[in-house]
Amino acid sequence: MELSELVARYDETLRTEAYADIDASANGLQVDRDAREVDHVAVAVDAAAATIDEAATAGADVLVTHHGLSWGGIERVTGRAYDRIARLVDADVALYVSHLPLDGHQQLGNAAGVAEFLDVREREPFATMGGEPIGQRGTLSTPKSAQRLKEELDELPQGAGETRLLPFGPEEASEVAIVTGSGVDFLDDALAAGVDTLVTGEGKQQVYHQARESGVNVLLAGHYATETFGVRALAALADDWGLETTYVEHPTGL
Repeated sequence: MELSELVARYDETLRTEAYADIDASANGLQVDRDAREVDHVAVAVDAAAATIDEAATAGADVLVTHHGLSWGGIERVTGRAYDRIARLVDADVALYVSHLPLDGHQQLGNAAGVAEFLDVREREPFATMGGEPIGQRGTLSTPKSAQRLKEELDELPQGAGETRLLPFGPEEASEVAIVTGSGVDFLDDALAAGVDTLVTGEGKQQVYHQARESGVNVLLAGHYATETFGVRALAALADDWGLETTYVEHPTGL
């Protein structure tokens, strides 16, 4: 498959253009390559020296990540930026990135993956930026305690096994909102939507009091752990398109 075709397929599937004026990330192809043919796609959560090297060692032609290298533009190609780009160029590995589009995709996205993991039903878009969704909400197939939800999230693939629970909502949870990564800023949206539990990755100091005063359970399952689902789904797509795929695991525990 030509690199341009792979990029076009991902862009169309993820509706990359719809997030162009919303996301600080430069979604889509961030680093090109000399060779145009693509046979092998590696995926990872982060575009970092470690994941780039592992993708190159695996023989990948393209590395697809959730967190890329360009956030509002690269002013100078020095330091870490130079090191990461040089590794990609030296190995002739392209870099394709999907940040908010991959958070918000209602079938392939990170929130959708967590919702499936928790067996959330009657799912619909939740939490919007610029009119585009970045999360999901829905109803647990079986109501369960917030503590039980914590125990389930402790079992997330590559999770730290240390989900933090702020148990300020009902003892039995049933209506859940999910924004992966750093999603605690959507606590008020969760409250307005009538959910009793917000699942996200990492927290901020102020969320403790906000959750307590709002009467909402908050579960912090780890930024990395909640964002492995989307890139795995993109690997599955590439596999369906007849390409070899590799998932590069590099959990941060955060």
